[in-house]
Amino acid sequence: MQSTRGRPLGVNVIAILNVIGGIMMLLGGIAAVTGGAVLSTVSQETLQQGIPGTGMEALSSVSTSVLGGGVIVVGAILIGLAIFSFVVAWGLLKGREWAWTATVVLSVISIVFGVVSLVAGNWLSIINIIISGVIIYYMYRPHVKAYFGKGVSRGTAVGDSAAA
Repeated sequence: MQSTRGRPLGVNVIAILNVIGGIMMLLGGIAAVTGGAVLSTVSQETLQQGIPGTGMEALSSVSTSVLGGGVIVVGAILIGLAIFSFVVAWGLLKGREWAWTATVVLSVISIVFGVVSLVAGNWLSIINIIISGVIIYYMYRPHVKAYFGKGVSRGTAVGDSAAA
């Protein structure tokens, strides 16, 4: 199924999924940076007291500035991944060849992490594995590859016997 502008409909869906994922990573990154900054200002005594039932007691030997800095680094990585996700979504919508490659590579990485998560006991990661597998399958469909200029020239229709 193709949209009216020649872009495969599934590419629109994958781009939208990238934007949604990017928004979630951006919000998580902002929260982590903010939380890390706040955590860096918490006194060591407060951390040592902990909050009963939260598992914070195990962190009592870690400096709050080190812990807060680590959370800030994780937040910064999430923000960077969010920006990358937005750029890939833009590339998908524009039919950029590198966006096709990035989508396939990220889907393979997602499957690997999903399998590791599954082995660790997270049965919900099956959903992630299935979605990533469907994305890889879809990205290798001839009309999708043609849209991205992979394998078939953009001017040649799929199944057209005329040489380009």
